[in-house]
Amino acid sequence: MSSSTTPWITDVWFSSPWNYLPEATGSMNLPASLKVHDVTLRDGEQQAGVEFTADEKLKIAELLNNAGIHRIEAGLPAVSPADTEAVRRIASAGFDSEIYAFARCMVDDIKLALDCGVSGVVMEVPSSHHLIQKGYRWPVQKALDASVEATSFAHEHGLKVTFFPIDATRADIAEYLDMMETVATDGHVDAVALVDTFGVLSPHAVSYFVRQTRERLGVPMETHFHMDFGMGVANTILAVAEGVEVIQTTVTGLGERSGNTPTEETIMALLTMYGLDTGISTEHFTDISRQVLEMADVAQPSNRPVVGERLYSVESGIIATWVRNVGEELVEVFPFRPELVGQTAPEIVLGKGSGVDSIHVWLERNEMSADEDEALEILGIVKAKSLQKKGLLNNDEFVECARKVI
Repeated sequence: MSSSTTPWITDVWFSSPWNYLPEATGSMNLPASLKVHDVTLRDGEQQAGVEFTADEKLKIAELLNNAGIHRIEAGLPAVSPADTEAVRRIASAGFDSEIYAFARCMVDDIKLALDCGVSGVVMEVPSSHHLIQKGYRWPVQKALDASVEATSFAHEHGLKVTFFPIDATRADIAEYLDMMETVATDGHVDAVALVDTFGVLSPHAVSYFVRQTRERLGVPMETHFHMDFGMGVANTILAVAEGVEVIQTTVTGLGERSGNTPTEETIMALLTMYGLDTGISTEHFTDISRQVLEMADVAQPSNRPVVGERLYSVESGIIATWVRNVGEELVEVFPFRPELVGQTAPEIVLGKGSGVDSIHVWLERNEMSADEDEALEILGIVKAKSLQKKGLLNNDEFVECARKVI
């Protein structure tokens, strides 16, 4: 590993030294520690078509616990008896992760959460007046009264309360802050989630959101950002840079519509670009992602950041040359080593974009040899075959191409 004076480059990652310049970091207020609150079992399951059984939820919780995820939102018990069973089983499993339930601002939901044995509850209520009136068809006072009653009941019965104001980022800021202050004063709030339900918050507005909420409420804050415009990771990190100490994320970005802020990219960016180590075992990321996606029956792009199946497959000729030349110094050609996130070693694959060094690698793999002219001739055949196939060549196809020349 490198010294603490060069945190951008270690044995296992290589980010930009600019990330750590005082000119870049001067206004940041990173927390001393950061917790991850996983919402895969609740918000992740809200992705259309995703359904986890109670057994699968327990398995996912076990995977998250083993990776060191600090908090697991086990689900919304009021959804169904199966969800109640899942939350109860997870809460009684003896995990190191702290177990929360999700609840509407209804006393009956809190009673269910208490019966399941969780230690905390995330309590939702719409905060934008237009959504309260048009989506729920409630008067605003009804939402306030329900929030005060339910948060007070949860606190009185020993639950930690994270208040979750739906659609906060589309609310009038004064109305939002007034509502939050009323609930915190007349009810009870241990922490407030900064909720960007529709993923519409720009990075430029994150600091404003955090600072306005902190100045009015003075309570710990958590992020809950969606990915409708792909801003969730950046927005979450910017909130952390303002001192937010808990981030809500999902495995590989599962979630409503275009998903939630993905755990893997966010944690890896914080680790390698900001030097903020959450203590989570990133080596588990790829295995967790693939198991969860299999249970969810959801496909992801092969070049998905951190966990993509072909993330360390190298087709480009110039990159293959780099990989061949650097040997074990892989951080020269990748931002982090594959084993840091549980990926397998880089593989030079053959396709239309391959170069002559790729041919030499595959010849050596098959205990074959060719001079430079022959290798170039084989490369031409490989490119044509790949284009005809519209895909990568397997070993048998490569050998067939090579034998046409040597």
